[in-house]
Amino acid sequence: MTARLLRADSRRAVPWKNGGGTTREVAVAPDGAGTDDFDWRISLADVGVDGPFSAFPGVERILTVADGAGMELTVGGERTVADQRYRPYAFPGDVPTDGRLLGGPVVNFNVMYRRDRTECRTSVVRGEAAPEVPPGSTVVVVALDGTTAVGDTGLTLERYDAVLLDGPPGPLRTEGHAAVVVLRSL
Repeated sequence: MTARLLRADSRRAVPWKNGGGTTREVAVAPDGAGTDDFDWRISLADVGVDGPFSAFPGVERILTVADGAGMELTVGGERTVADQRYRPYAFPGDVPTDGRLLGGPVVNFNVMYRRDRTECRTSVVRGEAAPEVPPGSTVVVVALDGTTAVGDTGLTLERYDAVLLDGPPGPLRTEGHAAVVVLRSL
């Protein structure tokens, strides 16, 4: 198994596709892919104002509030309140979506993947966990708060650090919350 450490302090903020804010990319496949040609993309976004989400045809999105009070999402006219930190909310990226902040700025952990190319499972763990990972999967672990020890790698992640793995991470031990994203090409 190979592990690539992705430190939070090495990421730069880039404009959203629709120009309404900024995001920091954690990992993308294939390497170097842009917003129009990724198979999957994981990022952290600082959201300080209400507004529309960028449209991503053929893409599924998973939003997890990592910091702040949350957002009210209107996805294709249907209202969803994403007000629980560390709970993933899934919605299609090609349906018009608007977000309204519930109590000031938020940091959202975002996973996007092309539904015709990738399967994805996103969960948030706390304490000790040993995620199940199907053969041939890529795994991204991100410390959302506190520290996370990634068992088989010997790595410890600080807040917003990540590790990209080409197999199971082994046992995780987190003092806070960690996102575990399991991706498999179709």
